[in-house]
Amino acid sequence: QKQWVVRQYHGSEFHNSRAVINRYLGYWDANPATLAPLSPKDSAPLYVEMMGGSEVIMTKGQKLFDQGKYRYAMEIINKLVQAQAENQPAKDLLADIFEQLGYQYESTSMRNVYLAAANELRSGIKEGAAFKSSGPDVVKAMTTDQWLDAVGIRVDSSKADDMNFTINFITPDVGEKFIVEMSGGTLTNIKGYTANKPDLTITIKRSDLEMVMMGTATFDAQIKAGKAKLSGNSKAYEQLKSTLIQFDPLFEIMPGTKNSVVGEIDDSPFEQDVYYIGE
Repeated sequence: QKQWVVRQYHGSEFHNSRAVINRYLGYWDANPATLAPLSPKDSAPLYVEMMGGSEVIMTKGQKLFDQGKYRYAMEIINKLVQAQAENQPAKDLLADIFEQLGYQYESTSMRNVYLAAANELRSGIKEGAAFKSSGPDVVKAMTTDQWLDAVGIRVDSSKADDMNFTINFITPDVGEKFIVEMSGGTLTNIKGYTANKPDLTITIKRSDLEMVMMGTATFDAQIKAGKAKLSGNSKAYEQLKSTLIQFDPLFEIMPGTKNSVVGEIDDSPFEQDVYYIGE
């Protein structure tokens, strides 16, 4: 601790040691009980029942907290919160525990994690749009295949399970071409090739695609304006659109804290409508 380079300013021993072990040995400790564990949602109710119920757990948790045994208190109160997401006294106590742990760590990343969770437990998730990160410079630095990968991430495989189609995606102004294939509920792309018999060919300039990536225009709008052209069976395009889901960036860290809705819907590829291609 006397050496500057080993202090927790750029991580912590909790994170960094795990990362080293994970890289060289893997994440599993070889204990069969940890190979396919129950989720907290499934296991927490059993723990609460076996510990005697919420009142007993709260009493013990408060005692451990008063003794300064915050990590012990966290262990049991977290189980209670996972089992009873509506239990505000338990959430308040867990927030107090997280707050004390956050105060004690030198690592800013650990402090942030603990204090962010404490704030969420007390106040819920605040209403409002996510931070914007889709400025022109960011979008221009993003490759077309990265955008296609991101579109693929948004595919709901349960909706796409029976779909099979191939699209040639071409950006002529920069000389790029891609095979985009939907198969097995998964959307993949291969750069530098085109299919001999695609179901559909989509042609759009990279500069016009960037407007879609930034959220200043939808793909449908670019088609209507003649800036994107569909050649072949447009059903493949409609099928692709029908599978895409919208991610909510304001997701819960702790259970029972999402008490508000997203305030603003944004067509930006990095925000509410991540990589949006429809209207």
